[in-house]
Amino acid sequence: MMSPDNQTEPNLFSYRKYWAKRFGVASLLPMSREEMDELGWDSCDVILVTGDAYIDHPSFGMALIGRLLEAQGFRVGIISQPDWTSAKEFTKLGRPNLFFGVTGGNMDSMVNRYTSDKKIRSNDAYTPDGAAGKRPDRAVNVYSHRCREAFKDVPVIIGGIEASLRRIAHYDYWSDKVRKSVLLDSKADLLVYGNAERQIVEIAHRLANGEQITDLTGIRGTVHFVKQIPDGWSVKDSTSLDKPGALAPIQNPYQEEPDCDRQGGRECSDGSGTRAADKKPENLQPNENIIRFDKLLQRQQRSKTAIRLPAYEAVADDPVLYAHTSRVMHAETNPGNARALIQQHGTRHVWVNPPPIPLTTKEMDGVYDLPYSRLPHKTYGKANVPAFEMIQHSVNIMRGCFGGCTFCSITEHEGRIIQSRSEDSIIKEIEAIRDTSPNFTGHISDLGGPTANMYRLACKDPKIESSCRLPSCVFPGICPNLNTDHAPLIKLYRRARALPGIKKIFIASGLRYDLAVTSPEYVKELVTHHVGGYLKIAPEHTEQGPLSLMMKPGMGSYDRFKEMFDKYSKEAGKEQYLIPYFIAAHPGTTDNDMLNLALWLKRNGFRADQVQAFLPSPMAIATAMYHSGKDTLRKVSYKADNIAIPKGEKQRRLHKAFLRYHDPKNWPLLREALKNMGRNDLIGNGKHHLIPTFQPKGFEDASLKIQPFKTKHTDGIRKATGAKKASPGNLVHRKRKAGS
Repeated sequence: MMSPDNQTEPNLFSYRKYWAKRFGVASLLPMSREEMDELGWDSCDVILVTGDAYIDHPSFGMALIGRLLEAQGFRVGIISQPDWTSAKEFTKLGRPNLFFGVTGGNMDSMVNRYTSDKKIRSNDAYTPDGAAGKRPDRAVNVYSHRCREAFKDVPVIIGGIEASLRRIAHYDYWSDKVRKSVLLDSKADLLVYGNAERQIVEIAHRLANGEQITDLTGIRGTVHFVKQIPDGWSVKDSTSLDKPGALAPIQNPYQEEPDCDRQGGRECSDGSGTRAADKKPENLQPNENIIRFDKLLQRQQRSKTAIRLPAYEAVADDPVLYAHTSRVMHAETNPGNARALIQQHGTRHVWVNPPPIPLTTKEMDGVYDLPYSRLPHKTYGKANVPAFEMIQHSVNIMRGCFGGCTFCSITEHEGRIIQSRSEDSIIKEIEAIRDTSPNFTGHISDLGGPTANMYRLACKDPKIESSCRLPSCVFPGICPNLNTDHAPLIKLYRRARALPGIKKIFIASGLRYDLAVTSPEYVKELVTHHVGGYLKIAPEHTEQGPLSLMMKPGMGSYDRFKEMFDKYSKEAGKEQYLIPYFIAAHPGTTDNDMLNLALWLKRNGFRADQVQAFLPSPMAIATAMYHSGKDTLRKVSYKADNIAIPKGEKQRRLHKAFLRYHDPKNWPLLREALKNMGRNDLIGNGKHHLIPTFQPKGFEDASLKIQPFKTKHTDGIRKATGAKKASPGNLVHRKRKAGS
């Protein structure tokens, strides 16, 4: 893959504008016929259906896609949180001329409604006044069906994170089974995965030019059905790349030969990552022209090779085969070398095109410079939309994450290539917030993205970047090919806080502290100017077992960062605290691991006020571990090499209880566990004990039964919420972002 700024895809804004551009720019995209009449529209070209309230802000997917299509000359309407019990509300804007675009919203619809313990949530941050129950379970499926009922002949295209993470057969946590690709369940015509700008613009223009939805089969970042293998294509079975069996040695990640790659390639004859037959004698002077031709031929062959994954029926019945499929799929996520995937579902074949080419900086600027009002739609009146309140004064400076944390959904959705905006574009947005937001007080709540300090970080060598299949650039250590220069980010911080009218800029996005310690100047800048008393970071655990399966750094990196944090806070004359947060019940975590984490918390004086249990989101690496019991970072085997999986209801409660060892409600459960573990020495009334022997009156046992789960289906990714203000003795966990 070429660097984003050297890509060969058409520029997003280079298409000839559609004729409807003559209607101009709408102050807000219409949500009713009356608003369409005010704009002089007789119809919409595209109608976007979403499970969120319509906020005209680039942090909300439907607003970003809607404004981008508007910039292409199309008339775009919004149907927000419709009554899904009939098709009536799906007809209120009339028949779209081109297609329906359907998304569950910024969050997965099931995790929006259910906690990791499968309890029903009492609120919805993406709904006016936080009201719950305004979207259906599995919203993408339901909305798609209603669109089809409303207008049978109109193409239905699904996208957003709910569709993106279900593009192939996937394990579903709530129903505890492997489900089909959402393309089948939704009965949609086309699925768009990842950040959708490139795909949706090409789709809209091609449909507007008279092509049929069935003609749109070669677009990167899309999934569709095929009846037969296209002409000129060859198919390779996934087991020829990563056959489940005995464990194999790790291979060379930069090997050009596609059958001998690091992330699940076929074991070479000598186990070295290079086939013995390919080794050259030391004194042989190769013909450079032949070598170049050889590599070109390999690239051409790879671009016309599809990997056949095991069929849905096979992975549904065989967890090890599911784990194998996950490994192969994750090896084909680099836009520079990814091949198409094909998976059979009964009599149908799902074809997954390679990921989209990342946006250039110029294109990113263009997307964020569109004329957003940055406000909720006027129909909501004075109602408060909690998610909007949280992000209205924040600025997204980049996309993507190369951390590769196995439990996270960001890389499966946005990819590992960092896409950054220009400094000028970011400054322009800060000034727009300052000058137009009705309740701006001078405080920018965040300059960030999926990770706060990956702005403008990338591989030093585009050739290596385009061929690498490593799942992380920072695990088990920082790759020597990774540029870790924080100077552009420091420069951005300084310029932003120097703007007139800006009193304070906070950094609230998750910080990758193992990267931060490579730049003491950055840590000093952050601590001195951009921390509001508390800084949240995510060690996730203290023990090497679960950390290695999370692909997270050890506590040594945390200790080095804390030393810097304390030093620069003292130099700045500020009393500031680090707030680490952790995850319970992650694959590979034993009861002893959680006990050791609890002892670390007690030694360091932390008390967790909120805790997060692992939630297996579709397609995540850790989810494949959870379902199969295998370490999928290694070649999977049918041998008895299973890892610890905290699955049972009682064990998951126990792991959460260890994080809240100070809560009297958890003491009965912890006493029982400590006795069973032979750690009676930790039960007592001294300072060195973890929990006391007595039980205060009125504090019940934490092992009370969880309310039964009443729906048949649920999906999950982490809920995006803010954290409450904490004190140094009151550790608060921020729940993870879902991505957008």
